[in-house]
Amino acid sequence: MHVIFVEPAFPSNQREFVRGLAETGAKVTGVGESPVEILDDELKSWLYAYEQVPSVVHEEAMLETVRKIQARGWVDRLEATVEAHILPAANVREKCTIPGTSVRTAFLCRDKVAMKEALREADVPCAESDHAETEQDVRAFIEKVGYPIIIKPRGGAGAAGTYKVTNDDEANNAIRESRLGSGVSVALEEFIEGHEGFYDTLTVNGEVVHDFATHYYPNVLEAMRTRDVDPYFITTNRIDVADGYNEARELYKKVRAALGIETSPTHMEWFYGPKGLKFSEIGCRPPGVGGWDVYSAANDFDIYKDWALAVTHGRTDQKLSRQYSCAMLALRPNQEGRITHYEGVDEVLERFGDMIVTHRFPPPGARTGGVEGGYMANAWMRVRHPDYDELRKILAMISQSIRIYAE
Repeated sequence: MHVIFVEPAFPSNQREFVRGLAETGAKVTGVGESPVEILDDELKSWLYAYEQVPSVVHEEAMLETVRKIQARGWVDRLEATVEAHILPAANVREKCTIPGTSVRTAFLCRDKVAMKEALREADVPCAESDHAETEQDVRAFIEKVGYPIIIKPRGGAGAAGTYKVTNDDEANNAIRESRLGSGVSVALEEFIEGHEGFYDTLTVNGEVVHDFATHYYPNVLEAMRTRDVDPYFITTNRIDVADGYNEARELYKKVRAALGIETSPTHMEWFYGPKGLKFSEIGCRPPGVGGWDVYSAANDFDIYKDWALAVTHGRTDQKLSRQYSCAMLALRPNQEGRITHYEGVDEVLERFGDMIVTHRFPPPGARTGGVEGGYMANAWMRVRHPDYDELRKILAMISQSIRIYAE
């Protein structure tokens, strides 16, 4: 089995997909933007070959490179796992007649407006939405649904470039920052009140083989805008015993069928509030910021290995333990600048060390990351515990105990 894998070196966990493929016995040709000399020896040991391109989202360059690889020998799969890479990879895959996620599916999982239109036709409950190219489009949408609304990129991931608009002044700012009127098209959505989480799967030939239910605390927009909170997301080990998750599973079945997802990781965001369970968006890819490492730690298994088996053999061979709930906790400095010192870290590591899966604390002198940079922009920890509620208490104690100072 010969697999082309797009961008094996960045971000850092991309190497784990390559490792998984190599451990299944696949020959892996990496295509990335870095010179081969930059790759470390371990990563190179997992690669059969490597090709450098100016950009992995430049379709002409990718097409030329993939055809060059095909000229040397048969290619069974072309895989990408980063949001921005999914659609370019699908276009190249189709032109080179390589099996995998279709252009239609990749497009519908990338373009927020087209996604919602397709899902409404399939009776999937979604927020009211539209698209806008001009200020007048935004004003018309506000007149139709009222405040608050969400303005975000049509093909974005996470909360990047996303605005919650609650009044005319905020609308003016979002319109200006989004550069409407300059050829930019944005997605508009009714703001849905409620708790936010995500339901992720590894889907093989249209069937869910592994699934995970995960909750945000607080919701993403607040987490990416507020310095005085240490946000986290936590995957629960109660998914098979708590009835409420069945509704998310049924929602995903309708979404999968409507979008034509066959063999792929998926990342489906949802809201639950006064209007019930509402679909937010889906990616035909794994979650970001180490979500798969959280799932592996929670379930005592190697998700990258099972993904590789799904891609190469159409199956998986591991069972989820559901032994732990596991969280990704972001720890934020008191201000922007350079880190001067930490307080409370040693005490936390001593008290909760057997529950801490891994952690990162940038050294003093390191420049801080902005709040908008997300969960891994500064210090962070992955923490697990058999009881979901107890884990939430532990996360609160860690957040209260650790202080990060910058100047």
